[in-house]
Amino acid sequence: MATATVAHHDTEVHGHKDHHDHEHHDNFITKYLFTTDHKMIAKQFLVTGMFWALIGGLLSTLFRLQLGFPDMNLEVLRPILGGWIDEAGKLDPTFYLALVTMHGTIMVFFVLTAGLSGTFSNFLIPLQIGARDMASGFMNMLSYWFFFVSGVIMFISLFLKTGPAGGGWVVYPPLSALEQAIPGSGMGMTLWLISMTFFIASSLLGGINYVTTVINLRTKGMSFSRLPLTIWAFFLTAIIGILSFPVLFAAALLLVFDRSFGTSFYLSDIYVAGEALPNTGGSAVLYQHLFWFLGHPEVYIVLLPALGITSEVIATNSRKPIFGYKAMVVSMLGITVLSFIVWAHHMFVTGMNPFLGSIFMFLTLIIAVPSAVKVFNYLTTLWRGNLIFTPGMLFSIGLVSFFISGGLTGIFLGNSAIDIQLHDTYFVVAHFHLVMGSASFFGMMAGVYHWFPKMFGRMMDAKLGYIHFWLTFVGVYMVFFPMHYIGIAGFPRRYYSWTNFEFTNMYTDLNMFVSVAAIITFAAQFIFIFNFFYSMYRGRKASLNPWNSTTLEWTTPLHPGHGNWPGEIPTVYRWPYDYSKPGAAEDFIPQHIPLSQTPESNLPHEQELVQLELEIMKEEADLVANESKH
Repeated sequence: MATATVAHHDTEVHGHKDHHDHEHHDNFITKYLFTTDHKMIAKQFLVTGMFWALIGGLLSTLFRLQLGFPDMNLEVLRPILGGWIDEAGKLDPTFYLALVTMHGTIMVFFVLTAGLSGTFSNFLIPLQIGARDMASGFMNMLSYWFFFVSGVIMFISLFLKTGPAGGGWVVYPPLSALEQAIPGSGMGMTLWLISMTFFIASSLLGGINYVTTVINLRTKGMSFSRLPLTIWAFFLTAIIGILSFPVLFAAALLLVFDRSFGTSFYLSDIYVAGEALPNTGGSAVLYQHLFWFLGHPEVYIVLLPALGITSEVIATNSRKPIFGYKAMVVSMLGITVLSFIVWAHHMFVTGMNPFLGSIFMFLTLIIAVPSAVKVFNYLTTLWRGNLIFTPGMLFSIGLVSFFISGGLTGIFLGNSAIDIQLHDTYFVVAHFHLVMGSASFFGMMAGVYHWFPKMFGRMMDAKLGYIHFWLTFVGVYMVFFPMHYIGIAGFPRRYYSWTNFEFTNMYTDLNMFVSVAAIITFAAQFIFIFNFFYSMYRGRKASLNPWNSTTLEWTTPLHPGHGNWPGEIPTVYRWPYDYSKPGAAEDFIPQHIPLSQTPESNLPHEQELVQLELEIMKEEADLVANESKH
C-alpha cells in the first residue's frame, strides 16, 4: 500500500516539477551553469572530456615526433612552444618529461575517468533504473564544476615559464618532492597537486551519488537481478572510486607536507649538489604503495564502465540475450574485489620482499579468470547472432579485441621473474595502452555512437563512423603492437633520446613507423569530432527507439525534460535482454511490457510470475480506486 501511494505522489510532484522546469530553463545560466539535470551534466562531462582528449593527443604527437625523428628540426613549432624549442631547433629534454607527464595525467583522469564515469554514469543511471534524476542534483552539479576547476588549474600549468609537472604521471618522489630536482617540480607540480585535489573531490561526489541512486531510486520491479549490465558496471566502478581515491588524496597530502613544511614522509638521506638534505627516516616506496593502491583500481575505474557499455551494445546488436548474465555480474564483482589486492605488481623492482612479490603475482594472475569469463561471454553472445554492424557495435568488438591482446601481455608482466626484465620498457607502455587506454576509449566511443540519439535526438552519420572506426582500430594496433618488440629489445620508457645506444640503431625505422601511425591515428579523431558536432545540429532525426532496444531509457520522449518521463515512471516486469525470444511477435520485448501481455513467448518459470504480476496489478488498481474516492 505504501509503495503505491509513494509512486502516485511521486507522479504528481514531478508532473508539477516538469512544468516548472520547462518554464524556467530557458536562460543560459540555469540551463548550463547551474543545471541539476543529470543529462545536461553528462553532456558537459562529455564535451569537456573531448577537449582534454585533443590536448592529450596533441602532447603525445609532440613527443612521438621527438622519439621517432630524434634528428628532426622542430623550429616550425617555435611559435607554439616558444622557449621549449632550443637554439638547435630541438625539443627541450625537461619539457619532454613534462609532455609525458601531462599526457598520462590528462588521458587517465580527465579523459577516461571523466569521459566514462562522468558521462555515462550520469546519463544512464537514472534513465535505465527508472529514476527522475540523481539522488542529489546539487552534488552532481558540484561534481562537474570541481572537475572543471581541476581542468582549468591543470591547463594553466601548461603555460608556466618553468613548465608543467615533469615527474611522470605517477609523480614519484623524491623527483616530485624536491623543487630543485627539475624545473617541472616547482610551480608546475604544485598546480598538479591542487588540480588533483579538486579532481578527487569531484570523483568522490560523483561516486557517492551514483551508489546512492542505484540503491535507493530504482523504479517498481527493478530488482538488482533486472539491472542492465551497464548499471552494474557503473555501480561497482563508483564503489571502487569511493574506496581508492581517498588513498591518493592521502599520498598527495603527504607530498605537499614534504614539499612545503619540511617533513620527511618520502625523503631520506638525499644529497643535492654534494650537500646532504636534513630529511631522514622517510621512504619513497611508501608513496608508491599509496599511489598504486589507487593506481591499479584506477585501471578498472576506466575499464569496467567500458565493459558495461560493451555488454549492452553487443547484446542489442547481436539480437540475442547476453550470454551468462549472472556470470557477468559475478565476474565484475570478482574484478572489483581483486583490483584492490594486486597493486604491488607495479613494484616488483623496488626491492620488496620476494615472498610478498610472489603473493601479489599469484593474485594478479587470478584476476585473469574473471576477465576471461567476460571475454568468453562476449564471444558467445556474438556467436551465431543476427549481427548488425553499427559504428557502436564495431567499437565494442574492437574493445573485445584489445582486451584479449592487451590482457595476454598482462599475464607476462604479472609474473615477477619476467616483469623484472620488462619493467619500465616499452613493453609495459604497449600493454597498458592496449588494455586500459585503447579498450576503454573504444568503450567510450561505442557508448557515444549508441546513445547519441538519446542525448541529442539525432543520429550520427554511420559512414563517417565506419571510417573513424577502421582508421582508429588499425592505427592503434600499428602504434602499440610494434612497441612490444621495442620493449623486449630493452628500450626504456621516459627516455628523451636513445641515439647514444648502439643497439637502438636497428630499431630506428620501427620507431619512425610507430610515430607516423600515432600521428595518423590522432588525425582520424577529427572525423569523429566533425561527425559529433555536425550530427548534433544537422543529423537525421532519430526515432524513439532506433536500435530496437529493451532497456528503459528508450521509453522516454525524444527530448526528455528534467524528470525524464512526463507521466508515471514505467514499472519493470522482466530482465533487460529479452531479444529474439522464441514465439514473440518481434525480436525484442522492452522491460516495461508485462509478462501477461506476452503469453506466447513466456518461459515455464515466467508463467509462475504472471500470476503474481496479475495479483499485484489488481491490488494497485484497487488502491487507486480507493484514493480517488477519498
